[in-house]
Amino acid sequence: MQFSDFGLERRLMSTVEHLGFNEPTQIQQQAIPAAMQGHDLIASSKTGSGKTLAFIIPALQRLTKNRALSKRDPRVVILTPTRELAKQVFTQLRLFTANTQFKAVLILGGENFNDQVKVLEKDPHFIVATPGRLADHLTQGHFYLNGLELLILDEADRMLDLGFSKELSQINKAADHRKRQTLLFSATLDHAQVNEFATELLTKPKRIAIEAGHTEHKDISKRFYLADNLSQKEALLQHFLSTEESQQVIIFTATRSDTERLSALLSEQDVNAVALSGELNQSQRNQIMDSFAKGQHKVLVTTDLASRGLDLVNVSHVINFDMPKHTEEFVHRIGRTGRAGTKGDAISLVGPNDWLSFKNVEAFLQQTISFDKVAGIKAKFKGLKPKKAKVVKAKVDTSKAQKTATKKKTRVIKKTFVDLQDVGAMKIKKRNKPLSAQQIEDSSEQEND
Repeated sequence: MQFSDFGLERRLMSTVEHLGFNEPTQIQQQAIPAAMQGHDLIASSKTGSGKTLAFIIPALQRLTKNRALSKRDPRVVILTPTRELAKQVFTQLRLFTANTQFKAVLILGGENFNDQVKVLEKDPHFIVATPGRLADHLTQGHFYLNGLELLILDEADRMLDLGFSKELSQINKAADHRKRQTLLFSATLDHAQVNEFATELLTKPKRIAIEAGHTEHKDISKRFYLADNLSQKEALLQHFLSTEESQQVIIFTATRSDTERLSALLSEQDVNAVALSGELNQSQRNQIMDSFAKGQHKVLVTTDLASRGLDLVNVSHVINFDMPKHTEEFVHRIGRTGRAGTKGDAISLVGPNDWLSFKNVEAFLQQTISFDKVAGIKAKFKGLKPKKAKVVKAKVDTSKAQKTATKKKTRVIKKTFVDLQDVGAMKIKKRNKPLSAQQIEDSSEQEND
């Protein structure tokens, strides 16, 4: 299938060709026609599958072909869980809206609120936003959604995991009319809260699932290495960075402090590394990501902050210095490489503290994982044995048991028989009648005589 098979509006098709898109991905082949027919969608696909284009193209087709429901309200709202992903979607959207009459704005938390108010007053056609900040503007009446035509939720599972259900419900109710179409994208359709929320937002949705989260990513090779401790992990990391043929590398750590420490350590080893963490303000994070995307740094050390939504085509390697706490994040981490048909390498270091997370990943991927080795760096750690369940024997109190048994015995009642006289054989004494006054007087005279 080609993009020309979708019957796109001429100018939109010209833009698609100009940007070099020829053959649609699987999610695009199924989602674009269904969305263009006006159906609500609940769709899932693996990271890097091209789902952003799967909702941008139908949105632009709708706005080009249909008359607006309102002159002032936004026509399309795209919600994402993180600021980084929102920026990525906005950047791709701008490529399509350039040289058109459609205006798109980006509304993020952590940025100047009053500047955003001014932008919203200009009646944009597209709003790309994080749900918390958009809900704030909606509450204060800085814009309205009565004329919203298309509501798109990107990575809905992540938004719900981050606690945005209240804000999503508020946005949904503000644009609750029968002409609104809703597209919901999630990493998995097995998320209970996503399915419950889809019932609230969607009307007779079409369901699209392109490969489960545990499906093997053919463009990414995965390798796992055991490590005894932090020093051995650092030795392995130094080995990979000095011997692997790589373009750019993203290293994922467990904590914010580890990003700074590891970045400083690599810089001492003459590796051009930069750290990204949630402690930085939005401006600093934007600057770091922009410089990394432009190739000014060889290595980006980060937490799961950068595990989703970053489309960096030059990332050849992802290294899990620490295994992720949440199993699904493993898929999103390694999905930062091997994008758009390129090959990628994912390397994971597993120490004693990572073992439980590793076993969860192994179960999630539904495969038995073997470990590779590096010459000269031998780990004594071979994994943790599963704890045996303790069998607790119930203690029997014999004295109490005996008492209970005694109580249960049949009680023997001894019967004693006594000889009794029949009532009918007994003499009944007659009761004396009371004496009259004359009888009392006669009796008294006899006593005197």
